[in-house]
Amino acid sequence: MDRIIYTAMTGAKQALARQDTLAHNLANANTVGFRASLTAFRAVPVRGVGEGTRVFSLESTPGVDLSAGPVQQTGRELDVSLSEGGLLAVEGRDGREAYTRAGSLQVDAEGMLRTNTGLLVIGDGGPITIPPESRIAIGDDGTISVSPLTGAQETTTIVGRLKLVKADAADIVKGDDGLLRTLSGEPLPLDETVRVMTGTLEGSNVNVVDAMIGMIAAARQFDMQMRVLQKADEDARTAQQLLNVNG
Repeated sequence: MDRIIYTAMTGAKQALARQDTLAHNLANANTVGFRASLTAFRAVPVRGVGEGTRVFSLESTPGVDLSAGPVQQTGRELDVSLSEGGLLAVEGRDGREAYTRAGSLQVDAEGMLRTNTGLLVIGDGGPITIPPESRIAIGDDGTISVSPLTGAQETTTIVGRLKLVKADAADIVKGDDGLLRTLSGEPLPLDETVRVMTGTLEGSNVNVVDAMIGMIAAARQFDMQMRVLQKADEDARTAQQLLNVNG
């Protein structure tokens, strides 16, 4: 009886956790560059004398789906999408290097290149500064060149290069801020094979149908676990009554 309680209790808890993850994914089905979160669980025996038959259901290291999402044309010079597996380096709110596939960029009042959420874009030599009154062009290797809007407009100057990296999904973790970071915390090196396409943006890779089906399955799993707990409680009450009669 005791084993049923442990199994059902932790199973119900993790079903709720999976439901939360799927709901978060579904809410970001239209978010540019969003990577779907993945959940995984494992069975862990309870430690202690006489406890070997009790098992907890615990969450294992959460993963992230790095598969590509749909690409749409925008025609905007500061919109970029990355080739499969590529990531754009940015500075997170915590000051650490992080990565994203959201390539909607902008220039702030100080001329710094940022994402549309205000994160500083990291170049291969540090932050990228855009001179005022400049026309911007981004090459397929991430090189950023500018030319003046007035005067010698044919003059082109390279001001930096986007730091483009690659990583295996097993080496990446997604934080609560939606940014990707390495498990080791160390920054990734520049990857020369990553290419960018200007005038395009990559959408979310969330499969809405799969997410909705997963939410229904998680709700049914939670209901099943709660029924097991109720059954265990009924059996315990019945056993107690029998002991009282026999006593």
